[in-house]
This record gives sequence, C-alpha cells and structure tokens, in this order.
Amino acid sequence: MVTLAKLLRPGGVRAVAAESLVLKHQLLISNRSRRRAPNLTSIDRFVLGLATLFVRPRRLPKLGVLVKLTTLLQFHKALVERKYRRLFSSASSPRRRPGPEGPAPELIRAIIELKRRNPQFGCVRIAQQITHVFGVEIDKDVVRRVLAKHYRPGDSGTTGPSWLTFIAQAKDSLWSIDLFRCESILLRSHWVMVVLDVFTRRLIGFGVEPGPIDGLSACQMFNRAIAGTRSPKRVSTDHDPLFGFHRWLANLRVLEIEEIKAVPYTPVSHPFVERLIGTIRREYLDRVFFWNATDLVRKLDEFKHYYNAARVHRGLAGATPAQRAGAPSSTPAALDQYGWQQHCRGLFQVPIAA
Repeated sequence: MVTLAKLLRPGGVRAVAAESLVLKHQLLISNRSRRRAPNLTSIDRFVLGLATLFVRPRRLPKLGVLVKLTTLLQFHKALVERKYRRLFSSASSPRRRPGPEGPAPELIRAIIELKRRNPQFGCVRIAQQITHVFGVEIDKDVVRRVLAKHYRPGDSGTTGPSWLTFIAQAKDSLWSIDLFRCESILLRSHWVMVVLDVFTRRLIGFGVEPGPIDGLSACQMFNRAIAGTRSPKRVSTDHDPLFGFHRWLANLRVLEIEEIKAVPYTPVSHPFVERLIGTIRREYLDRVFFWNATDLVRKLDEFKHYYNAARVHRGLAGATPAQRAGAPSSTPAALDQYGWQQHCRGLFQVPIAA
C-alpha cells in the first residue's frame, strides 16, 4: 500500500525506481568485501549521486547507511575551512588589507640552496649566514617555515656567563688550550692541541704530534700553534698532567704568560674550547680521513680558515670570529646575483657576492 501510494504521487515512479536502484547498488558494493570498508569507485559515486537527485530529501538519511561518521566529520571540516577561506581571502574582500607577502623568491632559493649544500646547518645558522652574506635580517622561524614548505632531503648546566668570559673582555687577553686525540686512516693515534681566543672565539692554531706525547711535545705543539701571533696575557688549561710538566711551566714563564686552571672535573668551567673540539669532530674530522701528521695539519689549517672567516657563530650574534677580532665586514651579496665559495675542499659551501 505504501509503494502504491508513492507511485500515485507526481514523480512517484521515478522515486521508487531510483530508491530501488540505490538499494541494489549498495548491496553490490557491500558484497565486494565483507571484512573491510567498501572501496567506492568513480562509477559507484556517479551512480549514487545521480540516483539521489530523484529521491525525496526525507528518504536520504535512511539510504545513507554506507556513509561513515568520519566522512561526515571530514566533510564538515572541509566546509568550515572553505567558509573561512572565502571570508578572509582577498577575492571575497578586496578592500581588506592584505597580510605579509612572505620571503622573496630569491631569498627562498638562497635558503634552500644553502641548506642543500650544507645539510648539517640548522635554522639559526642559516639565518645568521644569510644576514652575514646578504645583509638581510631574517628570523630563524622564517627559515624553518621555508624549509618545511620547500626543502626536501635529497632534493647540568649553570646560567649566566662563565668566569672565563668575564675575564676575557679584550682581544688576546685569554686563550683556552686543550688536547684531543684522533685516529688516522691507518689507525695511528695523533694528538691535537687546540688554541682558542675566548673573547673573539678565534681559532689561533693547532699543534699536532703523532704517538705518545710528554711535556716537551706539549711545548712544541703550543709554540707551533701560536707561531706568527702575539702571545696572550693568560692561558686557560685543565688539569691534564701534561700541563704540569716543568718544561711546560718554564715555557710559559719565558713567554710571560700567566696560566689559569679550570675547576677540576667540571667541563662547564672550560666550555668554549670543549665545544670547539666537539665542533671540529662533528663537522669535520668525522667526515674526512687523514694519512699522517702532515696531512692532518694541512686539513686543520683549512678548517681554521673556514672557521675564522666564513662560519658564523651563534655566540657572536651571527658574526664571524674574524669580524669580532676587527676584520672588515664583507660586501653584502645581492639575492639575484651571487656565487658560492667552497671551504675544506667542498665540504662546506657558503654564498658570497658575485
């Protein structure tokens, strides 16, 4: 009787036929796979959408059994996004003041190219490097958003300044000295002495000795590291026994250098040179091989030139140690015309003015 009443209404035949067609097609879809959600093809969506044009709106909720709740939620979310996009887009409100345009395409290309050529650089380093080379102030968050959108790989502490920083408030007044060991490609141990100017973060030099070393070797390494430079007023060392030999102490007295000892068993009291050694290992020595002491000295000298002249320093607000020491700033490069300078035989690449 209900079916006859529907048929007697205007358009009833089409409505009953369409409803039957929808129900039959839903059975076909549900019988395809009973263990998972039905996979709707383009033809299925077209047939269901076309049949609903002839079904009364009151009957649609009873026929929509194949629609999941997540589908409705996603559809609602898409409608909300479209609503606010139309409300706040420039096309719907031409009189509205536009927002920031974002970085220029040339700046985006420079950021991506710098990251591609130096994958180990972080957002802070890239922002400071861009400011140093191009003279364009850019925030690290802008770099992070640019990299997230455009870059694809393969396309116990104490707060406040250290007492060493407080003492070293003048150029060449305090140098930090420390030793570390590295292995050659033939697995022969080599000792490296690092000399760092605490105030400017300038790498003074390296001293290299193969095999076991003693007090005389430490003096020779130190003299080679500071050759050609003016001696400082003070040096900071840790409590390594090598810095307690009579030869070492006599060498400092001859050079008229006062020695300051770090706090025993407290690396945080000797932070700058400790961090420098970690930087040398992570960024350079862990990525290259060397054959002997001569080869190691040559490679460390190349890293010294890169570190002092081209590598920006977070502790110096994006400047290089050479600039902190008084070297003139380089000419800012143009974003539409610049070149690339290789350091350490292509291991590091930074943009420069063309």
